[in-house]
Amino acid sequence: MSVRVGVIGVGVMGADHARTLARSVSGAQVTVVTDFDAARADAVAQEVSARTVATATELITAPDIDAVVIASHDSAHAEQVALCLDHRKPVLCEKPLAPTLAECVDLVAREESLALANPLVSVGFMRRFHAPYQALVQEIRSGSVGAPLLVRSSHRNVTSYPGGDSASTITNSAIHEIDITRWLLGSDIVEVSWHAPKPTSLDTSRHDPQVLMLRTADGVLTVVDVFVNARYGYDVRCEVVGETGAVSLAPSHALTVDSSLHSAATYPADWRPLFADAYRRQLQAWVDALDAQVPSPLASARDGLRATQVAAALIDSMNNDGATTKVDYH
Repeated sequence: MSVRVGVIGVGVMGADHARTLARSVSGAQVTVVTDFDAARADAVAQEVSARTVATATELITAPDIDAVVIASHDSAHAEQVALCLDHRKPVLCEKPLAPTLAECVDLVAREESLALANPLVSVGFMRRFHAPYQALVQEIRSGSVGAPLLVRSSHRNVTSYPGGDSASTITNSAIHEIDITRWLLGSDIVEVSWHAPKPTSLDTSRHDPQVLMLRTADGVLTVVDVFVNARYGYDVRCEVVGETGAVSLAPSHALTVDSSLHSAATYPADWRPLFADAYRRQLQAWVDALDAQVPSPLASARDGLRATQVAAALIDSMNNDGATTKVDYH
């Protein structure tokens, strides 16, 4: 029997989730969608043979919904996840779990107070399901490059989304590097610092690029550069340097053309070509766990809280001239 899924928010991300669930995930059926733009909701609903409702509350409380995907605006996440918990509906919430640290703490406390064998909340850190990242973590754990000493990561977008600032670069973009660093190394980030080179003149809404230093409890130092107006393409890089070797992701570009004494690489315009399969695999793993009635293998609500706690420390460092800042996990 199919898991009946409702999707809240069908902009670019949510619409992709609805289509993937309907077309590429076995054991799932999209039954209801909602969006503040009714016409957009109608269009996606028609594509996936679902019905629409006017509000997130109607969707979450609908009797023909077994589980919920939240891809709405960040500001709505906390209220919508809380409502899912109130109605005991499993929920996959796109990152961030909630926009503020206090809201994340509250959601984790709410879920843990239920003391369920299978926690209800999963968070969409899809890089954990990206095959190259999974190969990278397997290589690290095999010991082939020795104990990790240094990680170098890059996250570059073509252009930033409107309405953001320097802090949102951390909470919306670098949050992926925060989570994947913890996951790759199997160690919590304990101290951070924020640094800024000369900013680009192409976006005055934020300091861009940024350089983030993350030290994990095992002593490994991770250096992350985040450049959300890189212009040349969407590009994610990661190299782990160990005591006896190094291992890295393959280049992000989808195509290399060698011709007439020249070599040219073509980069994707956004995250979708690079991570489409990771999103599909994440959704499939979520649905499979729901069907088998076992705990979700996705990032948990506490993982979402941990990432937000690190982001908060980075913002504190940014606001204090790049001072080294301990991460407060209490």
